[in-house]
Amino acid sequence: MTRGDREQQIVKGAIQFFAEQGFGGNTRELADRLQITQPLLYKHFPTKNDLIERVFKEVFFDRFDPRWSDLILDRSRSIVARLQEFYREYAAATYTYEWIRLYISAGLMGRDVNARYIGQVEQKILLPLCSEIRLYCGLPDPSVIPISRVELDHVWVFHGGFFYYAMRKHIYHVATTEDLDTLVERAATTMLEGIRSMTSAAEGQAMTRPATSAAV
Repeated sequence: MTRGDREQQIVKGAIQFFAEQGFGGNTRELADRLQITQPLLYKHFPTKNDLIERVFKEVFFDRFDPRWSDLILDRSRSIVARLQEFYREYAAATYTYEWIRLYISAGLMGRDVNARYIGQVEQKILLPLCSEIRLYCGLPDPSVIPISRVELDHVWVFHGGFFYYAMRKHIYHVATTEDLDTLVERAATTMLEGIRSMTSAAEGQAMTRPATSAAV
């Protein structure tokens, strides 16, 4: 087995192992599960933290598709259709047993990976989405009035609903619908029509007024 293949074998096994055991699981048990020696594991990953960081990279960042920003901004299709495709792809990449459990475990450990991941989602997914919501609702372009913290928190609530859907499925093991497209369509339509019905042009300008530095 080449060095690269061995490292990939260890990382793949570590993802499953830490998802089941949490990051408190010991590397001797992991090595036994992989049918390798603990010294061999440490030859590829000198410390347990090195292995954990590699797991974070593999699970949280390598699976993040740079095309998703362009998909959200593709105005040749309806915003609901774009959101359906995005969440279909996003759920396949992230809302898995391993991803959800590792994400929760990392947060409980106080690792900064959660903040890093949240920052990535906000910059590459939610800010573009706020821009498209502005267009849909006839509100000022972000080049005129910057996206506010209020708007970002609003779409975080929307996005967080799908995260909780995955939590219910993979953490709490309760019944969930497998019809994600319909779920996204209903949630997105409700959000968009709710914003549009609430905001006149004047109200929209007030809602999108930049937050103060203290609020941010």
